[in-house]
Amino acid sequence: MTIDLNADLGEGFGNWRLGDDAALLAVVTSANVACGFHAGDPLIIRRTCAAAVDLGVAIGAQVSYRDLAGFGRREMEVDAEELCAEVLYQLAAVDGIARAMGGRVSYVKPHGALYNRICRDPEQAEAVVAAVVDYDRGLPVLTLPVSAVHEIAAREGLSTVVEAFADRAYTPAGTLVPRRSPGAVLHDPAAVAARAVRMATSGTVTAVDGSEIAVNARSICVHGDTPDAVLLARTVRESLTAAGVTLKAFR
Repeated sequence: MTIDLNADLGEGFGNWRLGDDAALLAVVTSANVACGFHAGDPLIIRRTCAAAVDLGVAIGAQVSYRDLAGFGRREMEVDAEELCAEVLYQLAAVDGIARAMGGRVSYVKPHGALYNRICRDPEQAEAVVAAVVDYDRGLPVLTLPVSAVHEIAAREGLSTVVEAFADRAYTPAGTLVPRRSPGAVLHDPAAVAARAVRMATSGTVTAVDGSEIAVNARSICVHGDTPDAVLLARTVRESLTAAGVTLKAFR
């Protein structure tokens, strides 16, 4: 069994810092680097990419709505052409810096509200897919198994990678429970690690109503902006390894 462990990194801005990127980079196999629209700035992007290259961690572009104030977690109505251009802008920026540091962007993962929106909104999903195709058709997109992105990407010859969230609650429909709902984010390291092991070994997770849903993920996400994020990520990695799961980037 092989699984990728990804986390959101580079989510500071200016003098403001969020999370411990250095510690997380020593744990994960893929880094979703904020592209400047929900967090991140040129210096942070440069430092994050350089550190990822040094540690052999795969770099992903974490594109989002243009929403610094809301950390990319506010849903927005954006014209499809404009959204395509903004995703292309973010992807090109991070890939350019990554290449200057000796690496490259190897996948795309939308962030926050954009991530959830394109799971159910074909128009916005098409805009994101179009931007990736315009830039590099060889870059896969990370998304939920129930996402509308899969079918749209397949039509364009773009690959997708299924991911699951160890520290997020699921609805019976296989989507993520909205962050504003009680219990949407899980904080207990043992519980989060146990969910990750189950996701990796059996491809299932228990939804909030007690039902079992399939995830069949190739990558598992642990968020970098939650309290004790490093402890959570370390516990997840150690538990996966103890269960016989090999940790390796999908790219």
